[in-house]
Amino acid sequence: MSQFGGRRPKKVLPFNRVFRMIFSMTVCHFCGKPVAIEGKVKRTETCPACQSDLHCCKNCAFYDPFAHNACRETQAEWVARKDQANFCDFFVFGDRPAPASNTLPDAARKKLDDLFKKTG
Repeated sequence: MSQFGGRRPKKVLPFNRVFRMIFSMTVCHFCGKPVAIEGKVKRTETCPACQSDLHCCKNCAFYDPFAHNACRETQAEWVARKDQANFCDFFVFGDRPAPASNTLPDAARKKLDDLFKKTG
């Protein structure tokens, strides 16, 4: 006889995983603002800040621009527009940090301006 009285225990999830399934704070791929997600992301849901689609490849945990079809999920179908809503059954909202602002072009422009500064 087992320690559970002959019955199989229900699957127990760790607390942090259960919490993540119920409420997760993630960021939008387009604007980088935090988005509160409860449960699954529906295909029609949009970011409250920028109105971009949330159920898209770029918000998915499986999105990888260097992988085949830009997706690490091997059974997912190919999606042409990675930034628009799609019907992928494997979608899981990814926990990525907010995209860093790209200051490299601004820094390069400033260096060029300093280099070719007109002297009076």
